[in-house]
Amino acid sequence: MPSTPDQSADVFTPSHPEQARARRVHASLFRIAERHAATDGQRRRQVHPSVLGPHEAVRLVSFLLSGAALPEDGEPEVDHADITAALSLVPLARGEMDELEAGLLQMARGRGLTWQEVAFGLGLGTPQAARQRYERLIGRTATDAEEENANENG
Repeated sequence: MPSTPDQSADVFTPSHPEQARARRVHASLFRIAERHAATDGQRRRQVHPSVLGPHEAVRLVSFLLSGAALPEDGEPEVDHADITAALSLVPLARGEMDELEAGLLQMARGRGLTWQEVAFGLGLGTPQAARQRYERLIGRTATDAEEENANENG
């Protein structure tokens, strides 16, 4: 297949960081899906089959509103209360992602990844930026956990 001028220029021109990140995100999703979510059994271990998680609920409402997902026959249309409910779940989903990211960063460092490798994975420019992100996440998740404990015990 002959190369286009854009393709031949790519060899000699550094790629745009956002385009490179978008390609890496797509490749990452494909890799993980192919290696760890290829069967029904593998996919089921990610989500409890009878309980919708906060991030899934937010995504579902968003997909239905945007038209990326279509309602099934007899399913009600998304209304204002559904949107409000999804918005109400965003902080919880964000907190879960913060905890997940902080834990993944701790495990990555424990497995020997350098801050430079972590920065690359996160799409950050410097190892210092990756370390600062980790420190902010740890600060936020520790504060969230302390608040939850105080609410449960108070």
